[in-house]
Amino acid sequence: MNLGFGEIAIILIVALLLFGPSKLPQLGKAAGQTLHEFKRGMKGVMEDEEEKKLK
Repeated sequence: MNLGFGEIAIILIVALLLFGPSKLPQLGKAAGQTLHEFKRGMKGVMEDEEEKKLK
């Protein structure tokens, strides 16, 4: 699922129209925090799998 520049621009324009300019920074921050937590969780799962392989 690769998004090109055109698709990203359309998504941003629709988000701007739906939420307005005052909500976009809050939405971006929430999305960034969610991605960070997901990556941290996946790292924990990967480390657990490595430990199981070593035993």
